[in-house]
Amino acid sequence: MEDFKKAVKACLNKYADFNGRAARPEFWWFFLFQIGVYVVASMIHSLVYLLAVAGLLLPSVAVGIRRMHDIGKSGWWLLLGLVPVVGLVLLYFAAQPGQPGSNEYGAQPAEGEGTALAPGAQ
Repeated sequence: MEDFKKAVKACLNKYADFNGRAARPEFWWFFLFQIGVYVVASMIHSLVYLLAVAGLLLPSVAVGIRRMHDIGKSGWWLLLGLVPVVGLVLLYFAAQPGQPGSNEYGAQPAEGEGTALAPGAQ
């Protein structure tokens, strides 16, 4: 549970940071957090749901761009999500391991710096 909290906290703290890299666990833990928030918000009221979507839009785009940077791709690749079916390529990209070492977008995310590992990950 601590890893989940660290990843969500890191994404919310970097809500408008489009530079750098985000490791797989950070991205996927934040994705899980978003789904939970959306489900709960939709059960409360449609207006609460819309507020949740609006509030998490910028942090989700930011972590998505940083995730693309981690695999050595430009954040512009996120625009594929706007194309039906073709946007599924983003799932493949998000599941890929990050590039080891530094790349043009920065140093490899270090463990414990907002890149909490999923259970069993190394």
